[in-house]
Amino acid sequence: MIHGVGMVELKKNADERGFFAELVRDDWKSFLEGDHIVQFSLSQSHPDVIRAWHRHTRGQNDYLVCISGTIRCCVYDDRKGSKTRGELDEFVLSGTDALWLVRIPGDCWHGYKVISQEPALILYGVTKLYDHAKPDEERLAWDDGSVVPTSINGRADDSRAGRSYDWGGPADP
Repeated sequence: MIHGVGMVELKKNADERGFFAELVRDDWKSFLEGDHIVQFSLSQSHPDVIRAWHRHTRGQNDYLVCISGTIRCCVYDDRKGSKTRGELDEFVLSGTDALWLVRIPGDCWHGYKVISQEPALILYGVTKLYDHAKPDEERLAWDDGSVVPTSINGRADDSRAGRSYDWGGPADP
């Protein structure tokens, strides 16, 4: 896994009425790595929509959970000096199955594609307030040829490694 990326499964307390899940707790110190989440935002995306690539350059980290629909979330590390430089992590996240909260180092390129037949709702927690006048975002097109992972999900032998990342390709199970 890319250095700084983390995942925690959110416990669903379910009964005949539905379920309840805690999304973030301040006592998850090892997962939060000292981060303090200051803003939550909600995004809805339609099937087959790709929202990628972007990263943050002023110290923001993102926390993402898919609460409905299904997405393939990707994180690509091209940080100079990073021990995981060149790696790409893929996560299939679904509001229907187990809920997972993903920690994304903001200085890594990241994004997602909706792979369900219904829209996806994504809840983001961030460690810096959004600055409308000067957003902390650097962007690449979703099909930018410079995103060429040396490994995918820790596997250099993945047939997609060494080529420009293809959002249409299958995610590893």
